[in-house]
Amino acid sequence: MSTTVELTRFKVAPEKTEAMLAARPGMLADFRADREGFLGARLVRLPDDEWLDVVEWRSAADFAASRAKGGNLPGIAAFFATIDALVSAEEGVLAGDEA
Repeated sequence: MSTTVELTRFKVAPEKTEAMLAARPGMLADFRADREGFLGARLVRLPDDEWLDVVEWRSAADFAASRAKGGNLPGIAAFFATIDALVSAEEGVLAGDEA
């Protein structure tokens, strides 16, 4: 099985950035507790109030199951509530373990 990578680019208004970063640990804790196959995530700050969330899943099926749950827990919902706009969402397969 190949690791599935979720790439989600989104906008957060500058006045919500602090709240988004404060909500992040709760979202990750909820993912670890509730999302089968969640391997980890990295948040990248981009120019123009955009962010890229790079999330790794054990499989495409695990990612699909997570997507179906949406913001079902308070920590996840709090993080999602800070997002002003979805820019793009993509799914891929990890090609290698390069450092």
